[in-house]
Amino acid sequence: MQKYPMIEQLIEAHLDFLEQEFSHTATIQTEFLEFYHWFIQQKLKDIWSFQHIHDLLQKQILATPTTHFLIEQITEHLHFALIHPVNENTKIADIISVSTIDKIAQYVASKSGHRQRLIKTVVNNPAFSAMISQLIQHSIQDYLDNSLMAKRVPGVSRFMKMGKSVLETVTDSNLDETIAHYLQKNILKLSQMSEHVLNQHFDDEKLYHFQANLWHKIKDMPLTVFRNYIEVQDLPNTVSLGHEIWDHLRQTDYLKQQLHDGIYTWYIRNQERSFDLLLRDLNIDERLVQNELQSLLTPLIQKMVSSKYLRARARIYLEKFYYAETTQNILNP
Repeated sequence: MQKYPMIEQLIEAHLDFLEQEFSHTATIQTEFLEFYHWFIQQKLKDIWSFQHIHDLLQKQILATPTTHFLIEQITEHLHFALIHPVNENTKIADIISVSTIDKIAQYVASKSGHRQRLIKTVVNNPAFSAMISQLIQHSIQDYLDNSLMAKRVPGVSRFMKMGKSVLETVTDSNLDETIAHYLQKNILKLSQMSEHVLNQHFDDEKLYHFQANLWHKIKDMPLTVFRNYIEVQDLPNTVSLGHEIWDHLRQTDYLKQQLHDGIYTWYIRNQERSFDLLLRDLNIDERLVQNELQSLLTPLIQKMVSSKYLRARARIYLEKFYYAETTQNILNP
């Protein structure tokens, strides 16, 4: 493309003007606020469609695998948080308010229907029945074999063994088998008794006080106590397992459907709302824009100007403009 001195001078003058204007902080702040005021007046549906938003989130969240670097970063941040020295001087009560704990305790205690259904499900599980049966059987066996009286009173030990022998004779079978048979025969009654006892011990008031007592026992403990339950050196494996769960879940039709329907519901509810209202939902208001977001943007624009990046990009479009036929006709009538 042939260059013309006058046009080149105009382009340079134009670029000098832009560079001069945008080197001032006030200009950047003014333009940013002007854009912000225009943007917040727009309605969601006038800028983005449901399909635009869905496709973006579908691609970025579900279709994109988590990078190995991100997994490493998550592991490092968790490790850093667990071993941080501040944990030694920070109590559990310092990070969770007692009022919040009390609300949680009241909420959990009030869910008697949920609790009773959970207890019923647990006690009617075959695994629970087997555990209770073994516990009772071992307790009886232990009592017969290791009675406190048998240990302290001479001759009683032999009497206890004789008692066991008599029981075996009476039942005409091994004592262990007799007890096991009885428990198996009465397992339904035992399950019902267990359910009744658990519901008694975990009624609303007792459960509330149980939580309150637990809080008073742990509230003054330092945060380092959590390291007794979390193996720091095993964090890479723990995070890796979490990643495996997510990596499988993100590819399921279930999550794809949940994402689609969730976004659609949100979009239908908000499509007529302006971005002013939508941003307020995210606690982003004009004061935040002026005081925080603007201060983040200003150094970025200033760097674009000082590094000549903005000048180089602007030149591309100014050359197209000044060397366009319509512009040439104006400059050379």
